[in-house]
Amino acid sequence: MPDSVFVEDTAVVLPEFAIITRPGAASRGAEITSVAEALRPHRPLAFIESPGTLDGGDILHIGSTIYAGESTRTNAEGIRQLAQLAYSYGYDAQPVKVSSCLHLKSAVTAVADDVILLNAAWVEASSFPGLAQIEVHPREPFAANALRIGDNVIYSATHDQTCRRLEEHGISVHIVETDELEKAEGAVTCCSILIS
Repeated sequence: MPDSVFVEDTAVVLPEFAIITRPGAASRGAEITSVAEALRPHRPLAFIESPGTLDGGDILHIGSTIYAGESTRTNAEGIRQLAQLAYSYGYDAQPVKVSSCLHLKSAVTAVADDVILLNAAWVEASSFPGLAQIEVHPREPFAANALRIGDNVIYSATHDQTCRRLEEHGISVHIVETDELEKAEGAVTCCSILIS
C-alpha cells in the first residue's frame, strides 16, 4: 500500500463521529480496514458505500460547515452520503468544484477560525463566504496546504513567499521539510488524521 502514508484520505474525523471513506483510487481500498480499527475506540464510525467515493483530502471542516471537494477522487454520490451522515449532527455540507489539482486541500485550507489560505486558480474564492482569505503567492501554486493545530500552522519549507504572507497576517507558522511528499502532490495535511 504505497499511498498509505497519505492517511488523511481514509477518514474524516469530527468531534461526534468519524466517517471511514471510500478512496477514489481503487488501489487504496485495503487501507481503510486498519484505519477503521484504529479509530473505533475514539469515535462511532460511519462508512461511505459504493458507488460513492470520498477522499479525506477533499474535506475541509470549518465550524458547522463541511466543504467537500468534487474532484477526480471524490464523486457527487460520496458527497451526498457525507452530507446525509453529517446533517444528523448539525453540519452543513457544501460541494466545491476543484480543478487543476488532486484534492480540495491542495487548493484551500483553514489557517485560523475564520481565515483560509487558497489558490483561487484551483477553487472559486466565492465558495467560502464570510471567511477572510489569504491567497498563495502566484509563483507558489501548491502553497495552499497548511495543517492547523490549535493556534499553530504546520507548513512546508518550500513555499517561503506564501509563508511570509501567513506571518504578515499574524499566523504562527512552524516549518517542516516536505519536498519528498510534494513529488506526489502530498503535503502536510495528507499525513495525519487529527483527533481532538
